[in-house]
Amino acid sequence: RGTPEADLQRAVVQALRIALPRTVIIHHCANEVTEAGPRGAKRQAILVGMGVHAGFADLMVICDSRVLFLELKAPKGRLRPEQEAFRDAVQAQGFGWALVRSLDDALGALADHGFTTRIAPAPRRPAP
Repeated sequence: RGTPEADLQRAVVQALRIALPRTVIIHHCANEVTEAGPRGAKRQAILVGMGVHAGFADLMVICDSRVLFLELKAPKGRLRPEQEAFRDAVQAQGFGWALVRSLDDALGALADHGFTTRIAPAPRRPAP
C-alpha cells in the first residue's frame, strides 16, 4: 500500500511516460533508507559514500537536452531544509526544479520549463 506521495509519484511517472517523447529518461533516486536502527544507519552511510545526496529531488526528467527536477509532496507536505538547499543549488546552475502536489502541477512544470509533450494543452476558459 502506498502513501499519498508514492501514489502521486506513480501517477506522475505514468503520465510523463505518455506525455513526453519515447526518448525521455525519468529517474527516481532512492536516496534514503527507511529501515530503523543500526542496520538502517549502516546502509544509509553506505549509500552516502556511494554518492547519495541529501535533499535530491524525487524525480529527474531528461528529455531533448533539458533537465527538470520534480519534488513531489502531499497537499500539506513541506520541504525539508536539505530539499530547499538542493532546489537552490540546481536552480543556481540553470536547471529546472518544481514542487509537484498534483498531476496538473507536473504537466504545468513541463510546460513552464519548455518541454514539448505529445498531449495538446487543455483549452483555457476565458475569465468571467
